[in-house]
Amino acid sequence: MVTLLTRDQIAQRVARDIPEGAYVNLGIGLPTTVANYLPADKEIFLQSENGLLGMGPAPARGAEDPELINAGKQPVTLLPGGCYFHHADSFAMMRGGHLDICVLGAFQVSTAGDLANWSTGASDAIPAVGGAMDLAIGAKQVFVMMDLLTRQGESKLVAACSYPLTGIGCVSRLYTDHGVIDVGAQGARVIELVEGLSLEDLAALTGLDFVDASVGES
Repeated sequence: MVTLLTRDQIAQRVARDIPEGAYVNLGIGLPTTVANYLPADKEIFLQSENGLLGMGPAPARGAEDPELINAGKQPVTLLPGGCYFHHADSFAMMRGGHLDICVLGAFQVSTAGDLANWSTGASDAIPAVGGAMDLAIGAKQVFVMMDLLTRQGESKLVAACSYPLTGIGCVSRLYTDHGVIDVGAQGARVIELVEGLSLEDLAALTGLDFVDASVGES
């Protein structure tokens, strides 16, 4: 029996891979939950594109500050030493290669690391690229969190993206409810799979070929 990861479990798994001292941007939506699972004994600097550095986890209910929000307009906390700055300075940080990692959601990711996360190409879609292009190109590593399959059962990990691209060859690691997969020039490399799921099962679900890179991974 295959036991898929919950979204909170995916966030916990991402948090495990963020090293001490990293400067990290958490994208709108699911990636923001990673902040709730970062270990307290690691110093990690969370940046938000609306001009925050040093964000902490979500506040306790009733302790929200309406003037302290992330880019998704969710209430956040600020750790000791945290700071606010101009929106333009925030984008200069993003574009200037000062972020070690950004964590984003996606509609599609290709095995080559291409990212499509701002539009499905629908004629009535509202343009919503935001800072995603800046983050995808500016961060040293791009992690993506998403369900592996759509509600219709189609794979969101694809050989080539059919949706408008956010960035080319920018994604390094994909965290899904089925497991963790590295993508890039060498193709799709499986780091971890959930209990009960085999490499063959994953290939059948996605129609893709995978390399087993799980040996020696922690």
